[in-house]
Amino acid sequence: MKINIYYGGRGLIDDPTLYVLEKMEDVLDELHVTVETFRLHELKNGITTLPQTLKNADGIILATTVEWYGIGGFMQQFLDACWLYGDKEKISRIYMCPIVMSTTYGEQDGKLNLATAWEILGGLSCDGLCGYIADMSILEDNEDYLRIIEKKAENLYRTINQKMPCLPASNQAINQKISMPRNIDLTPQESEQLSQYASDDSYVQRQKADIQELTSLFRDMMGNNEKDNENEFLEELKTHFKPQAGFAAKYKIVIEEKKKPLVIEVDGAKLNCFYGEGSNFDVEIQVNRASMAGIITGAVTFQRLFMAGDMKMKGDFKVLRSLDEIFIF
Repeated sequence: MKINIYYGGRGLIDDPTLYVLEKMEDVLDELHVTVETFRLHELKNGITTLPQTLKNADGIILATTVEWYGIGGFMQQFLDACWLYGDKEKISRIYMCPIVMSTTYGEQDGKLNLATAWEILGGLSCDGLCGYIADMSILEDNEDYLRIIEKKAENLYRTINQKMPCLPASNQAINQKISMPRNIDLTPQESEQLSQYASDDSYVQRQKADIQELTSLFRDMMGNNEKDNENEFLEELKTHFKPQAGFAAKYKIVIEEKKKPLVIEVDGAKLNCFYGEGSNFDVEIQVNRASMAGIITGAVTFQRLFMAGDMKMKGDFKVLRSLDEIFIF
């Protein structure tokens, strides 16, 4: 298990948030959790690249200190970068624990802001920790406070390890309907340059003309490829089919680059697979052509592809797992 800590304070010696994070790290180390800390004030010139560090994390801690008002500029920059450049599919599987200590008023608002922001991003929010600490000695000399911090770290580990479900949040519902932007694989500098091109009308018109020309040029070629690929993967599936006695299931595989879904019907030793429509599927899968080709060549399995997040599915997971037993590549 790997947990990333993103600290948005100023790194002051008497910062109570740093004390809380230190105690939580001690507990996580004892639980054999890999912890990596990113101090945003030390990485302020590269905050926009930090969403890439989320890809290997099972959970994260967003920690900041309220010194006068709000969660602070560094943390806000990081959340903005997650919105613009983060992998929303990966974020949707990451648990986040907000930690907000305050030397003035506003720790509860800060904790709520972090939880709300993460939910809008599509992530999973855990119960966090917040407190008003006017003097560090109050925190350091109180054994009860230490037990609360340690318990919070244990709960975070338990939540991630057991993959505890979260109830749907209205923030996520609104986000799915109106707020979700397209994922863009651009740096801020590239985005700015692209906006300059977009404002140049003559450049835009030239690009449209080029696209139309290319579309016309390759239309026939694409049509021929569609005809050639009508039976793609079917022969390989039939060749590598290993029937299981008493097993029957119906699969629908939507391959992004193909117009019709791939339907696989299994009933004992009988196999029927074709491109077309159907109903009453036990499992529905969505995958791209390259990933499907990887399965056919034996590079990956259906289950491994799903666990890596490169394949979406709906239905019975046990029936999905059976695909790797009846098709041996």
